[in-house]
Amino acid sequence: MTLPAPAAAGGAVATDPTTTDVAAPTAARPTAEAPVAPAPVADPGGAEAGGGGGGGEGGAPDAVMAGGAAGGSAGAGAAARGVVAPGFEPVRVAFERVLAEAAGTGAAVAAWHDDAWVVDLWGGTADAAGMTAWGRDSIVMPYSVTKPFAAVCALLLVERGRLDLDSRVDRYWPGFAAPATVRHVLAHQAGLVALDRPLPTAALFDWDFICAALAAQQPLWTPGTAHGESALFYGHLLGELVRHVDGRRLATFLREEVCEPLGLDFTIGLTPEQQARAVELTGLDAAFRLRAADGRPELYKRAIGNPPGVQDGAVANSAALRAAEVPAVNGHGTARAVAGLYAALLSGQLLGPSLLAEATTAQCSGPDRVMGSLNAWGLGFGVDEDGFGMGGLGGSLGWASRSGRYAYAFVTGSMGDHARSDAVENVLRGCLSLPPLPG
Repeated sequence: MTLPAPAAAGGAVATDPTTTDVAAPTAARPTAEAPVAPAPVADPGGAEAGGGGGGGEGGAPDAVMAGGAAGGSAGAGAAARGVVAPGFEPVRVAFERVLAEAAGTGAAVAAWHDDAWVVDLWGGTADAAGMTAWGRDSIVMPYSVTKPFAAVCALLLVERGRLDLDSRVDRYWPGFAAPATVRHVLAHQAGLVALDRPLPTAALFDWDFICAALAAQQPLWTPGTAHGESALFYGHLLGELVRHVDGRRLATFLREEVCEPLGLDFTIGLTPEQQARAVELTGLDAAFRLRAADGRPELYKRAIGNPPGVQDGAVANSAALRAAEVPAVNGHGTARAVAGLYAALLSGQLLGPSLLAEATTAQCSGPDRVMGSLNAWGLGFGVDEDGFGMGGLGGSLGWASRSGRYAYAFVTGSMGDHARSDAVENVLRGCLSLPPLPG
C-alpha cells in the first residue's frame, strides 16, 4: 500500500462563545499555538540533489560538511538537500530562502500531489551548536501537528464500530466526570483544556496521573456549547479512550495501525535510538513565550502552562519529554511522514469516505476560548474551505488541500510564526496554478 516514491534527483518525484454554529468558517487555519490496491505511504527515497544523504533509518544524523552551517545558524548552509519534481524547482528556491533566514536549527518540507511525491527537501542544522546537519531521517517535534495523528487512532476505532461518536466518554472510561461525548473530545468542545490543581513539570511524564486528573476535572463550559483547543491534554483524552477500548496505549496503536503500515516515520515516545535522530528545538526562550501568549485569552496560559515545560527549551529538548507520551504535542517525525498522513487520508488509505467527510467538516466554529482567534474544528482537524490539517507552536504545519489535491508539510526546529510555511506553500500552489492562500 505504498504511494509512489520520488525518483532520483532530476526525475519526477515526488462567534459567540456559547454557540455551536458550524457555518462555513471564514477564519484562518488553526495553527495551535497557532487508485490501485492500497499500499503504505512510504517515505520517499532516491538520490538527493545538493549533497550527501542522511543516514539510514535509525542512523545518526549527518555531520556538517565543509561549507555547511556552523555556529548554530541554519543560514550559513542554506542549500537545501533532497528532490523536487520537474516544474517544482521554485519550491526549492523558496525553501532555501527560509533556511537562509533561520536563526537556529533547520527545517524540512514535503508535498504530495495526485498520487506522486513532488517535493522532499530538508536543510540547516539539527543542533544549536551547528555541529550536525539536518539529514533525510532527522525527526523533529512539531507540537500540535501531532494532534491529528492521535485523532486518527480514535477515528479508526469509530470506523471499526468500537467507539461511537455520540456516546458519552464515561461509557468507555469509567469514572470520567465531564458529560462529554467522544465527538466533543475530538472537536475540542469537551471543555477539558486546563486543570484546576497546579502541577509540577514532572507530571508531564506521568500518563496515569494526568488521566486521573482529567477524569476528575469539571469542564470549563458545558460540553458542546463552546470550543477551545485542548492544547496539552487532547492526546491524553483520546489516548485513554483508545486504551480502554483497544487495550493498547495510543503510541503503540499509532505505530502498529497507522505509521508502520503506511511507512510513516512519526513516533510518540522516542526510544534512545530514535532520540539520536531528534532535532534540537531552538528559540524557546522567555521572549518567545511572551510573543506566543500576546493577545491570547488568560485561559491560554493555564491551558499550555500547567504542567509547565513544553515551551521551555530545557524541557522540550530533554530525553524525558522525548521519551514520554504527550500526544497533543510531542510526536516526532519527518516532513514526509506528516505529509504522508494527509496523502493517505486524501487517497482513501486510512478512513472511509463517509467518516473522512464527517471528520473534515466543521463541527463548531467561531472564537476559540483558548487561542482567542476565530477557527473551526472538525473531528481532530482544523478545517477551512480549502481543506483540513493542523499547525503547531513554532511554525510547523501539516495540511491536505482538497481543491489543490495535495498534501503538504513543513516542520522546523527554529521557533517562529507560520509565515515561513505559508511562503513555501504559496510557491507550491503557484506551481499547481492555484491562487495563494487567503491573506
